[in-house]
Amino acid sequence: MNLENLLGISLEEIIADKVRIKRLLEAAERNIADSHVTEISAENRFDAAYKAIIQLSNAALQANGYRALTSKPGHHMTLIQTLKQTVNLDIQTIIVLDALRKQRNVADYSGDMVPDIAVSECVTQAENLLRLVKQWLEGNEAKMLD
Repeated sequence: MNLENLLGISLEEIIADKVRIKRLLEAAERNIADSHVTEISAENRFDAAYKAIIQLSNAALQANGYRALTSKPGHHMTLIQTLKQTVNLDIQTIIVLDALRKQRNVADYSGDMVPDIAVSECVTQAENLLRLVKQWLEGNEAKMLD
């Protein structure tokens, strides 16, 4: 899949904005910190970690000059699936992130409990993605981190 092939379908071109990218990274860091607060429910910890994954995916996509069309269904799936093209994330990790997206949908739309193992995995994946996105930015778009 090429990002240009998704133009008009699920993506639009933008001019990368370092202020916006920096805010997304900072928001992801705050959400990861919140995901460690054990005094809140597993669902809220999971939501915070999942939100960080989406913010990081969004930052990576925007740094590459694209934005997901949020008016189209499936924009979270698009953000996750484009990580291969934006920061060269391996397919196995993308599959795990997509499973977490599905878990989030089940919890949000049916009220199912989020198992502790899913919370732990989501937090770990968010932390790993934060490191990867920052490394990619430092190596490819350092001006976005000034």
